[in-house]
Amino acid sequence: QVQVVESGGGLVQPGGSLRLTCVASGSVFNIARMGWYRRAPGKQRELVASITSGGNTNYADSVTERFTISRDNAKHTAYLQMNSLKPEDTAVYYCNTFLLRGISYWGEGTQVSVSS
Repeated sequence: QVQVVESGGGLVQPGGSLRLTCVASGSVFNIARMGWYRRAPGKQRELVASITSGGNTNYADSVTERFTISRDNAKHTAYLQMNSLKPEDTAVYYCNTFLLRGISYWGEGTQVSVSS
């Protein structure tokens, strides 16, 4: 079994920054990819950014050049540095851990609110 825990969310003013952390623990053998998703009120969950074990990254167009995903493979941890935050970034952010054996695990999410 794998546990995924997110942290780092909060309330920030427009233009501010936050850093989210995702830690995977348990039977975390061969993590292929870790990713951040978000669900805004009234909208479907969407991919924000993902990173493979080899360091290849993928970003949603709406966050490119503002958000940066990184990963510490030894610690089974992924980070999402979010800069120049906008009100439309307000959402619950979820971490996904995808294993090579094809199993995906989700955290419970962390709330990010951008408001003045």
